[in-house]
Amino acid sequence: MQSVAAKVLSTVNAPYGTSLSAEQLAQKIANPTSVDAFDASAFAFYSEVDRELQEAFLVEMKIDMDSAALIARKFSKLAGYTLALAA
Repeated sequence: MQSVAAKVLSTVNAPYGTSLSAEQLAQKIANPTSVDAFDASAFAFYSEVDRELQEAFLVEMKIDMDSAALIARKFSKLAGYTLALAA
């Protein structure tokens, strides 16, 4: 069975031709400046990864759920639609 991080990374890295590690992605999705920088990898996490998998990744990487939800709401505002963690 594929790990949570591997599933998330395959969804986030493949479309953009990146090769972020789980730790690098965790830094991006936990950092509010990713919104201001229009970071495609962070946005892909919040928009393309299933909510259950997002939550499992946040737990695995020890990222505060409330902080992630705040960042998701900021990305939602930019995108013009509600992202799963923003709801």
